[in-house]
Amino acid sequence: MLDGQPVAVFQPFIDTASGQIAGVEALARLRDADGHLQSAGPLFADPKTPAAALRKLDRAVREQAFARFQDAPPDWFLSVNISPRWIGRLRPQQALPSLKQLAGSAIDPRRVVFEITELGGASQRLAAVAARYREAGVRIAIDDFGAGYSQLDRVLALHPDILKLDMRLFKEAARGGPSGEVVKALALMAEKTGCWIIAEGVETEAELHFALECGARFVQGYLFAKPELAFFDSDAFVEHFARLRDAYVQKKLAERMRLMALRRQLAELFTQLKSDTQSRAPAVTPATYPWLLRLYQCDRHGTQITPNLEWRDGRWQADDRYLGHNWSWRPYFYQLLAEGWDERRLVLSNTYRDATTNQYCLTAGQFIDDGARLLLVDIDASGL
Repeated sequence: MLDGQPVAVFQPFIDTASGQIAGVEALARLRDADGHLQSAGPLFADPKTPAAALRKLDRAVREQAFARFQDAPPDWFLSVNISPRWIGRLRPQQALPSLKQLAGSAIDPRRVVFEITELGGASQRLAAVAARYREAGVRIAIDDFGAGYSQLDRVLALHPDILKLDMRLFKEAARGGPSGEVVKALALMAEKTGCWIIAEGVETEAELHFALECGARFVQGYLFAKPELAFFDSDAFVEHFARLRDAYVQKKLAERMRLMALRRQLAELFTQLKSDTQSRAPAVTPATYPWLLRLYQCDRHGTQITPNLEWRDGRWQADDRYLGHNWSWRPYFYQLLAEGWDERRLVLSNTYRDATTNQYCLTAGQFIDDGARLLLVDIDASGL
């Protein structure tokens, strides 16, 4: 049995476009004998907790959430957690308990999101149940997206409206490094499938910045509010969010200014290099351009026709290993072909991770000799 009285508390979702509260998530708490509220999360994660007791707790909290949400602003949505572990117990065409609860609440189903939690459960039957939710007007969210490979299967099977990024992966990604690129790729996939992204567990300004970088539609976390019994006013965090969003915009503007400065420096560099394209000892050095990694040339079809020139031990040294390699398949190369061919202008690629050195790089290039050759410069992006 579970000790304590089940209580529904609510944590707001902040709309990143307006800073207003767009909705709330209902979370389970247990009130102990002293009146203190404790998270029920450990009980749901404990395999020793009786399944029947968890179902009872789950439905009691959901019942409270539906009843109390009728007092929320009419433009809010309510997200409630649905565990797929119960689905295996349902008979075919059996009435769904969560929909029966919702029908008895007089809440418009279009204001409700059923958040599918956990990786386990009767996944083969989950798609059919999700379809019944959608027929009733309820939207579908997948929680902890990115936590495991089976989540990709669920996206394909459930066609969710919302993806909530896995909190642990999100927090790690917000600190930078390879996981950041993984989460951005997941967010891009969500955008391409028409899903909204929710970033939960946002506790710091850096995490909010990363959520905005990922295109999150809503953010949720202690940076704004802990789960509470009462509802906040819709505009409770508008000013706070506006200050944080402005700081993010200023940060991005500073990055853009650095990129513009880099482009000016590159224009100077290419002017010098084009007058000395045959030399294995160019006059330029990383002392003037500290981000400079290597120089090389390709023909217009992407095949490397000169060695890499890299600065080592105070001088330019040639590396012949990549002569004859074709780079036309690399994103930076067809970007150069698309943008720099007709006007022979300098083109700068997006940031990428170099497969050989594992460095974050940019590649700048410009056609020379009437388009017969392409002069390329690899740039260390880590300090930019």
